[in-house]
Amino acid sequence: MVFKLLSLFPSLWTLDRSRPVRPVDQLYAAMVDQARAPGFYTDFGVADTVDGRFELLSLHAYLLMRRLRDGGDPGFSQALFDLMFQDMDDSLRELGVGDTRIPKKVRALAEDFFGRVTAFDTAFAAEDPEAALAHALSRNVFDADDAPGAPGLAAYVTAATTALATQSVDQIEAGAVSFPPVPLTED
Repeated sequence: MVFKLLSLFPSLWTLDRSRPVRPVDQLYAAMVDQARAPGFYTDFGVADTVDGRFELLSLHAYLLMRRLRDGGDPGFSQALFDLMFQDMDDSLRELGVGDTRIPKKVRALAEDFFGRVTAFDTAFAAEDPEAALAHALSRNVFDADDAPGAPGLAAYVTAATTALATQSVDQIEAGAVSFPPVPLTED
């Protein structure tokens, strides 16, 4: 993957909250916060790496954009996508990646994102969406054929889809979104 040489992805842990807050900024912050939920890493076994963080951020962006397809303003979804990839561009610059290499890396990330969109859309259209989703998540998020955490993550994605369906598009486009809790391992 694109991130194998990078040791961290700062903005996925520290969102720049100094710029004016727009609804799309609030939504992006909610995505970042949810992608950081410890349960993804402890319960489902998503790698706590740059790649794992990118996968979870992409997954939440997909879920929101999928919800916004149903009556949402395409410009808002585009603004969310643009903000996410501008943040990735900024992160690469903070990491010292050379200016001439950044567009190529961001383009590769966008291609990876669109590959996930296709895989997840295909899974949701399958006869058994949760099983197909577990397979797609295993291949994309876990980079494995049959990851043990994939069924649990698929159940989370199903719950998130249901939760997002109960929230109005207007509410989401106003920057207010609620994701379901991520189960944590009980000690």
